[in-house]
Amino acid sequence: MPQFDAKQFLAHCARKPGVYRMLDDDGGVLYVGKARDLRARLNSYFQKNVTGAKTRALVSRIAGVETTVTASEAEALLLEQSLIKSLRPPYNILLRDDKSYPYIKITTSDEYPRITFHRGKRGPGSRYFGPYPSAGSVRETLALVEKVFRVRNCRDSFFRNRTRPCLQYQIERCTAPCVDFVSREAYAEQVRMAMDFLSGRSRQVSDHLTEQMEKAAEQLDFERAAELRDQLAAIQAVQQKQNVETDRGGDVDAVAIAVRHGLAVVEVLMVRQGRVLGHRSFRPDTRGEEDSDEILEAFLAQYYLGERDDQSIPREIVLPGALPGQAALQEAMETHLGRRIRLAARVRGQRQAWLNMARTNADQSLHADLAAREHLEQRFHALETLLEADTPIRRIECFDISHTQGERAVASCVVFDQQGARKADYRRFNVSPEHGGDDYEALEEAVRRRYQRVVKEEAKLPDLLLIDGGKGQMQRSFEVIQSLHLDNQVLVMGIGKGPSRRPGLEVLYLPDGRELVPGGAHAALHLLQQVRDEAHRFAITGHRARRGKARRSGLEDIPGVGPKRRKALLNHFGGLKQLRNASREELARVEGINAQTAETLYNWFHE
Repeated sequence: MPQFDAKQFLAHCARKPGVYRMLDDDGGVLYVGKARDLRARLNSYFQKNVTGAKTRALVSRIAGVETTVTASEAEALLLEQSLIKSLRPPYNILLRDDKSYPYIKITTSDEYPRITFHRGKRGPGSRYFGPYPSAGSVRETLALVEKVFRVRNCRDSFFRNRTRPCLQYQIERCTAPCVDFVSREAYAEQVRMAMDFLSGRSRQVSDHLTEQMEKAAEQLDFERAAELRDQLAAIQAVQQKQNVETDRGGDVDAVAIAVRHGLAVVEVLMVRQGRVLGHRSFRPDTRGEEDSDEILEAFLAQYYLGERDDQSIPREIVLPGALPGQAALQEAMETHLGRRIRLAARVRGQRQAWLNMARTNADQSLHADLAAREHLEQRFHALETLLEADTPIRRIECFDISHTQGERAVASCVVFDQQGARKADYRRFNVSPEHGGDDYEALEEAVRRRYQRVVKEEAKLPDLLLIDGGKGQMQRSFEVIQSLHLDNQVLVMGIGKGPSRRPGLEVLYLPDGRELVPGGAHAALHLLQQVRDEAHRFAITGHRARRGKARRSGLEDIPGVGPKRRKALLNHFGGLKQLRNASREELARVEGINAQTAETLYNWFHE
């Protein structure tokens, strides 16, 4: 491909809003950007006084530039975010964590509504409360609501098939509506108060309970008055604990950023109905040259213009200061959401307090990240010294195998660099060695599949391939690497537990015959132990999931019972135990199960 002629390209470039895509020799997209004036923005890349090393590296790889003219800068911003999300260009600031926020869901269409954890799309027939910043904060709130209001959390299949109260009733976390221990009206009142509480109207709930308690005392129903007193005390304790609650309601996100030494942390503090629900930290992938405004603008665009539930976005977003592209961003968000949004950069009072809280958390998170990075860099350097490596070790991939007596073997591959675990690069492999339980065969299969694909896709190779195992496992893996002609690029090493199998006395096996015992105090061994333990955890988790999936229903081998019938049976009875105890007549009542299939099922479980 001929060298890119920037001067000629700029001479014919439009001076209008739009999006540009910088391409490499193979036509791959290196970078996507938007501009109010395409020619002026692109011209800035091709000046002689460009200072940033990574920007110079980007420009040196440009083989072509494509542009798309838009009607406005806001429209360009929307197109830019769509392209970044689909293309994931290597030189863009990328938001790695796009997991949706969790909610609390109450199934209001049910006769006896259920309260539960929810993540994903929201459907009709239920009310949703949140969003919450983490699953932990949802579970904490759920535990409180169940304790105070005793609303059921069980699945419908479990609820329909109860003949006596479950443990939740025994520990006073449910009123047992499944066996009619509570009237529909009384249960509905508890659900209504729970929804008021979750909506931030805890004072109204307290006033209502106080009124009911006094009325019960006047009627000499002291047992009921005592129950209401305890319920009221629990709610008042929560009100005292929630010291950031304010009389001023409103849904607000307070966003702060901390940038230092090439790392960035963006903190989003979530306030709903005037109550702080918690905060969430984000660590965008940057080039290390952008200032805080540039990173924050990119974050806000990806975070609020991405594929999120639009209802989870509040009407007001508090920022630490005015941003250069704030007007275009606000216009793009309003176009995307179809409603008004306020980006507030100058706030006072309670909103300033929320912003300060977000700033404090961002600073603390960044400080912890910098300390961890420095610690990891020291460990990587110690590993290079220990192995007398000719080239720097910047990326480690580690494999481990997990199975139960050869059943459902799973191989894990975890990835670490000087930033820590790269979980987006983790991989699992369902392996099927010819001889069940043969770790050597399983490991060889996983390593071959992994690096055949890496070579085919020209993806990033590790500097060190770490094998959780002894000399035999290391040698088999090294032979695979040799067969793929990667032995000059990838260093292979095994980590075994040593003769005594005591932590700290691990032996490192290398293909050249060296056996190293660094000792329990060596920083390099600490790094290798961390990587190995993570590979072990990831392998066990995958194996348990695979084994559990195979064993979950125990119905896979029954003749005439396919996926739909298995699902219908489990939904009807609520679990395998209830299904095993069912009679022929009860089995035949399930939708899709005729008398012949019911007979087959009954005989299968009772032979």
